[in-house]
Amino acid sequence: MKATDLRIVFMGTPEFAVASLDALVKAGCNIVGVVTAPDKPAGRGMKLNESAVKKYAVEHGLHVLQPEKLKNPVFIDELKALQADLQIVVAFRMLPEVVWNMPPMGTINVHGSLLPQYRGAAPINWAVINGEKETGVTTFKLKHEIDTGDILLQQSFPIGEDETAGEVHDRMKEIGAQLLVKTVEGIAEGRLEERPQSTVHSPQLNTDSLPSSVDRGPSTLLKHAPKIFTETCKIDFSKTVEEVHNLIRGLSPFPGSFTELQGKMLKIYRSKKETSPNPSQGGELVTDNKTFLKFSCSNGYLHVLELQLEGKKRMGVEEFLRGWRG
Repeated sequence: MKATDLRIVFMGTPEFAVASLDALVKAGCNIVGVVTAPDKPAGRGMKLNESAVKKYAVEHGLHVLQPEKLKNPVFIDELKALQADLQIVVAFRMLPEVVWNMPPMGTINVHGSLLPQYRGAAPINWAVINGEKETGVTTFKLKHEIDTGDILLQQSFPIGEDETAGEVHDRMKEIGAQLLVKTVEGIAEGRLEERPQSTVHSPQLNTDSLPSSVDRGPSTLLKHAPKIFTETCKIDFSKTVEEVHNLIRGLSPFPGSFTELQGKMLKIYRSKKETSPNPSQGGELVTDNKTFLKFSCSNGYLHVLELQLEGKKRMGVEEFLRGWRG
């Protein structure tokens, strides 16, 4: 059997998922249905906003389903009527078993890490925050526990020292899309071996800045990727300059790390490190009011390159300093 012979239902919502859907379409796959989030009111006029996946699907004449609830009997019947051989999930909601277990070939997911590492909602952010030198993409079969299904294919790639989560995201969506096409082709041709995650070698990832909640056991060191909350984004300048730099780039461009400046929130999107044997007290602001603005950390200074002060636009540091009176 060829990949083009399969009846495929695709499920996804944001721009990250569009790359995968586009790759499948360009590979000639038969996408019999696209499931995405319902339209939501947004903006001043509260006009209904369509997901990136819906916009793509409509432009390419694909059948779209937008269920409010995935267990809704009407939606389940519509899904069954599509008679999919295979379902694909990329950046979508958690599926109930009645959905993921429906097609005879199962449901596969594209996850933004080298599983079993970084299971969870924010794998790209946490890999960068933790200072990883490498990450990757995994395709796997869905089962009950989130991100624990049998692995189909994986592909790794390096993370640059100053690369932001947004830049990793943009590279990863293209790498993941191509890996997905290879996965579908392998499934159709019956040549892919499913590997339980318990048998997959766990990469030796950087452990220098692990949160205390992470299992540091000697046999298997698994790092997780939970949802990002506001407290995660607050910069602690008592930490090393490496840790602060990694936090900033790991949360850039969204949701953005922040500190306070003159009683206002200051978001920092880009930075560079300056190590120093005798830095000032953590969090001290140093600037020449022309070309640089930096904060002291435990072992050096964090230079701010791109920032946004509350109520202002995002800008480079020199532009900011021209209009700021410290």
